[in-house]
This record gives sequence, C-alpha cells and structure tokens, in this order.
Amino acid sequence: MSGSKPDILWAPHHVDRFVVCDSELSLYHIDSAVSSELKAGSLRLSEETTATLLSINSDTPYMKCVAWYPKYDPECLLAVGQANGRVVLTSLGQDHNSKSKDLIGKEFVPKHARQCNTLAWNPLDSNWLAAGLDKHRADFSVLIWDISSKYAPETAVATEKVRLSAGDAEAGLVVTKPLYELGQNDACLSLCWLPRDQKLLLAGMHRNLAIFDLRNTSQKIFVNTKAVQGVTVDPYFHDRVASFYEGQVAIWDLRKFEKPVLTLTEQPKPLTKVAWCPTRTGLLATLTRDSNIIRLYDMQHTPTPIGDETEPTIIERSVQPCENYIASFAWHPTSQNRMVVVTPNRTMSDFTVFERISLAWSPVTSLMWACGRHLYECTEEGKASSLEKDIATKMRLRALSSFLYMKILMKQYTEDMDQKLTGNKGPLVYAGIKSIVKSSLGTTENLRHSRSGSDRQADIIQYLSEERSLALQLCGWIKKGTDLDVEPFLNSLEQEGDWERAAAVALFNLDIRRAIQILNKGASSGKGDLNLNVVAMALSGYTDEKNSLWREMCSTLRLQLNNPYLCAMFAFLTSESGSYDGVLYENNVAVRDRVAFACKFLNDAQLNRFIEKLTNEMKEAGNLEGILLTGLTKDGVDLMESYVDRTGDVQTASYCMLQGSPSDVLKDERVQYWIENYRNLLDAWRFWHKRAEFDIHRSKLDPSSKPLAQVFVSCNFCGKSISYSCSAIPHQGRGFSQYGVSGSPTKSKVTSCPGCRGSKSDEKVDLSKDKKLAQFNNWFTWCHNCRHGGHAGHMLSWFRDHTECPVSACSCKCMQLDTTGNLVPAETVQA
Repeated sequence: MSGSKPDILWAPHHVDRFVVCDSELSLYHIDSAVSSELKAGSLRLSEETTATLLSINSDTPYMKCVAWYPKYDPECLLAVGQANGRVVLTSLGQDHNSKSKDLIGKEFVPKHARQCNTLAWNPLDSNWLAAGLDKHRADFSVLIWDISSKYAPETAVATEKVRLSAGDAEAGLVVTKPLYELGQNDACLSLCWLPRDQKLLLAGMHRNLAIFDLRNTSQKIFVNTKAVQGVTVDPYFHDRVASFYEGQVAIWDLRKFEKPVLTLTEQPKPLTKVAWCPTRTGLLATLTRDSNIIRLYDMQHTPTPIGDETEPTIIERSVQPCENYIASFAWHPTSQNRMVVVTPNRTMSDFTVFERISLAWSPVTSLMWACGRHLYECTEEGKASSLEKDIATKMRLRALSSFLYMKILMKQYTEDMDQKLTGNKGPLVYAGIKSIVKSSLGTTENLRHSRSGSDRQADIIQYLSEERSLALQLCGWIKKGTDLDVEPFLNSLEQEGDWERAAAVALFNLDIRRAIQILNKGASSGKGDLNLNVVAMALSGYTDEKNSLWREMCSTLRLQLNNPYLCAMFAFLTSESGSYDGVLYENNVAVRDRVAFACKFLNDAQLNRFIEKLTNEMKEAGNLEGILLTGLTKDGVDLMESYVDRTGDVQTASYCMLQGSPSDVLKDERVQYWIENYRNLLDAWRFWHKRAEFDIHRSKLDPSSKPLAQVFVSCNFCGKSISYSCSAIPHQGRGFSQYGVSGSPTKSKVTSCPGCRGSKSDEKVDLSKDKKLAQFNNWFTWCHNCRHGGHAGHMLSWFRDHTECPVSACSCKCMQLDTTGNLVPAETVQA
C-alpha cells in the first residue's frame, strides 16, 4: 500500500488487537484508559480507550492488499498482496510455533506479473487463499493457492522451488502452481468466499459479478454489472451481498441474482469501502473519498422481495467519528456497533455507533424504548402521584370501574333536566340554566325578607319563579317539588364536614342563626377551620348600619380569611341590596353555589347578564361545571371542546354528550370524533367487553348508532340482502323460529328478493317451499374463533361425538364457544 491511504484490520481472534497497513504493517494493542494520563508510547483513541504499538513489519514492500489468517493458530499470520502479483505470508511478532515457521516467508507467484487487487481466506478450509489479479490476455485473474501444499494438484510432479537471494536466509519456498485458476482473460477487482459452501467463490470481475463453483470450474453464474468492487457478504444473511461502483452501492440477493434487489442513493464522491457490521443484523457502513462521514444503512427489517419491482426499504443515517478525513475503518468483531477509523496521517479514533432510540408508549402508560439489543423500561420512583394525575391512567381506571360515577351523574342530571314546565313553554329537556332563566323573563316575583337571627331587621329582596326554582334544584340547594326548604341540603353538607359551605348556604337563605349554629358545630368538631368560632362571633354582632364599627372590622377580617365561603359570607353581609359582586365573582366558590345565589338575589336583567358572562368564562376555560349553565346543547359541545383540548379526556366527553339531544348534539362532528376515539382507546386497552357495553349504552341513547348486521342472506341475482324481510316478521324475544330452527311455523312467506323482484320478475327466487324458510341443515355455518365451518347439519353431526374442530391440526372447541350449541334443528325433531 505504498503511496496509498492506510487501511485497518481487526484481528479475527484477538478482540484487543488491530493492524494498520500502508507502507508497513503496524500491530496495536487496545486497552481501556484507566486515568487521564497517557502511558509512554500510547495513543489516545477515545475518552475510554488507548492504543499501544506492539510491533512493526516493514519486510514486504509494495503492499496493495492484506488479509488476516482466519484461524487462531498460527496467530498474527497475514497474507500480503504486492504490486507485482506475488502473495507473501508474513507475521507480526515472534512466534516459535513450527507450523508458523514453515509458512512465514512463503511466496505464491503468478505466471505473469501484474498487480494483486484483493485477497480472501476461505473461512472453512483455512489453507485456501484466493487472490484477485489484474487482467492478462494469456493468464487467469483468480488464483486459489493452497498454503500447505508442496505439490501441484492432480500430478506427482514437484512444484518449482526457487531460493531467494542469500540475504533472505529466513525466506521460504516460492510456489508457482496454484490449486485453481479461474477467470481467464479478465480482471478481478474484489473477492469473497460464500459461507454456505466452501467451494463457492464470489468474484467482482471487470464487467460482471461471477460465482465460481470449484467442483466444476468450467461453468460459472454471472450477472453483468458495473458494481464489482468491494464485494462482501452479510454475516447474518448469507444470501445478501453488497458491492459498489463509483458512488453507488448495490445490494444483491444470491437467490435472485438477475439484478440488484436494492440500489442505495448515489453519493457525490466515489466510494472507497463498504462493510457489513459483524455484530448487528443488516447494518452496512460506507465511506466515500475525502470525507469524514460514514453512512449507515439499516436493512434489518428488509422484507424478502416478492415481485420483480419490489424494493426493500432501509433506514439511512450518517455518523462523524472524527473531524479529519477518514482513510479507512474497521468494525470490531465482537463489541456491538464499535469501529476504529484511521485518517491519512495515521491518526486513529475508537468510535461506537449509537443505535437510534425507538420509543414505544403503551396504551397503559408504560414507556419503553429499544437501543441495540437492549430493551429499557422507564419507571418513576417516588413520583406515583404524577402517574395518577395522567389522564390516560384516570380514564383506564374509570373504564375498569365501568365509569359508574359518570353514569350516576348523567342519570341524575337527565332526571333533573326532564322537569317540564306548565303552560305554553313546553319541556326543557337537556337545557341548561342559561336557557331556563331566559324563559322566566316577565314571570318573576320579588319578595322582601329579613335575615333571621339578627337583632336588627333589614329587608332583602329575593326573586321567585318556577324557572328559578328549577335552577335551584339543578344546583342542588332544594329537592324536587314546591318545597323550597334547604335544610336537607345543609344536613348533607354537615355530614360531609363541609362546614364553611353549609354556613354560607344558610346565610344566603337569610338564616344567620342557623349559620352561627353550623360554625359552632364545626369548631367543636375539631375538623373545621380554626377561625370558625371567630366568624361565628362576628356574625352574631351583625348590624345593617353602613358606618358602623362592625362593618369596618368585617371588611378587615374578610381579607385575612383563606376560605372562599367565609369571605363570601362577609361580602354578602356588607354589600348593598342588589349589588353582590363580592359573592358572584368569588371564583373559588363553586359555580353551582354562585348560580343559585344569583337566582335568589338578582333581578331578571342582572341574572341574564351574569349567567351569560359566566357561561362564556366556563366555555373559554373548559370548566365542566359550566355544563350546569349550557346543558347538553350546542353551547355544551363548545364547552366540552375546550375541556377536551385542555385535558384530552375523551371519556368524559363521550359519556356526557351521549345524554344530549340526538338531533342536535350527537350528530355534531366533534362529538362523533370523541366517541370514536374513546372506542378505539378501549380497543387499544383490550377492554373489548367494556367497549361492547359502551356501544350498547350508546345504541340505547342514539338508535342511529346501532351497528349493521354482519351476516345476512343475499340474493343470487342482485347480491342484495333479503334478511330485512325476515326481520320484519313480528315475534317475541330473539327466538330462532324465523330461521326454521324450532317447530313453530312462520306466518310470513318470502317469495322473491325484495331488491330485484320488480325488474326481474322472471328470475324470482321462491324461498317458501314446503311452507318454511331454507332448511337449517343446509345453512353454511362457521366458527368465529377458528373460521372453519360447513353445513349446519354436518357440523351438528360431528359435534355430537367430538369436542374439537374437524379440521386437521385445529384444536378449537367450536361448539363449546357457541351459546346455541345445544339447539337441535327443527327438521330433525319428529312430531
């Protein structure tokens, strides 16, 4: 390799040694870098590895190619191809093995001198060495030498032995008779043995790729192509071969050798080397001239070509091992995806190609990724709360519990919404409070009340109407009926320990004494706010005087309270009649309580403005509490869209919208999109039974979503279904009488196909022979599990004596999977 760029070879059986070849052979030992300081004579290859020079061999000038002996013994034996066509066996280091002594220095000389381009050791019979030479019109270009033979094959005549000059005392014999001669009057540019057979040799000749079979050297298989350089066999797929010409790589399948199965993207510069990774399936590395980039082509998932025009797909990427131009590279024989590169000035670098990380996020929120041959799973220690907050986890847990709480909520909501108003207003089904209060315009009565329990009486205006009472019911303050008592609601809040809210509701209903009682009870329980006694004491001194010290102290105390309900109580007591912004816009108070308060104390104009403003806020924020205002209407769909965009909770959206009016809500494209996504999500979780239950629930609420029949009887002429004529027969339950299974006759007769009887009266199909439908024994039936089947009569006859499917090698227990497995055809029952 004098005058050319250096090449690099890994030792086949020493994973810590490699050779750099240019004008001389240099053997290096690679070791891990224990410290940041380099040892004397060491070269740093990477942050983790260093290389130490072990020996140099400069005895073989004019090197053109080098091949390392594939066996362990003798170690460090190399074959060197020279510019004059000779092949010389040499060694690196001292080896006192007698076998090595006999081989080192041995030369294999062709008849006519010309350049040796390539060398290849036979991986099975290691004594065979193939050499590829330039063209000579009177000689062969592929010579196979037997390094251990002293005699020419098929003759007993000794080969010519010529001693070298006296200066070469250690030189061996010169052999001039090869074992095999191939490729006459042609040039050989690259060689490789095919691992599947030691007698097969693949050669890149001048204008073709040829496969030589040494058992019959007179014949060869060849394909004309320019891509004849650098032929190399995939070590994991022995029928796949790569070769190149100029800047293009061709991938061949030896089982289909007419043309390449794949041609890689042509590079702007000529290629200098291609090599398959020995530790990774289907990974090919290529190097171009004057480049510091190595291109990688991943063909691990390459499908076997079926048609002539089928090309496999690949994943292409580039890596940059170093900053300088790369002269050559070599894959490490055992370390995964590791290579050593060498630059023209013999600077070396140890580099590992990191695999592309392929993420996989399972439907059950498990995160895994693949890197090389390893599979990693992501776990978050000490952060279980973050996983619980994930919406996918929440939806899955709800689905496991059949989403009972949502069903109960929707049932209660539907019952509340089904309240009907008297007069000409009609039902307000699925309508929200926004629609309800609009319908109350002009029907509201205002009453003056005083706060019960205070020494001073102050008149507070309250507004009543049938619509406002319905709104209070939807907010949960009162129960159905004409009774406006909030005491049951207060008792439930006390049982839940929600003392502040209970006291606020009591105060909003003008019962200060009840509010003080609730606060004292909460303070004595030890579970409420520590300020409850203070608030109760403050309430007991209520006065309506505007400039009193009490109002001044309450205004100061209000700013120091953390509970929003306590703040709202003092805001109510210190506000003027009709001006309650301190309560209505206390955002931490539940929407239903603010709406109920507004329904009691705001006039029609104020109430409509407040409801409209609050509805818009809920829609923009995607707050589900706003469903109380919008109802399951178009406004509700807009609100739910904001909620889904913010949270991704298609489960809640699907169940909520299913309760809407089918004509207005369920036909909305957004609703259909949420429902289909939730159904797909259940399938992805393998909750097929849950998805079926959801479909049943959906079909009850939306009859248009009922799935179509998957099996039907079709007409032989037009191909249309005639099953719907059978389904029109009135019957009770889901019996089998209409199919002729039981003995009871049907009253309806199917005399022709309903699809084509009008236009093809002469081709009518009479299905009413013998006054019954088609005989059940003649029906074609099949198992939905294994897909095997036959006539129903034959199937029933078989399963009377057997449990498994009659098809050979099928172990499906078909009849045990069939809920109608014990039925007997009507025609088999004797009257």
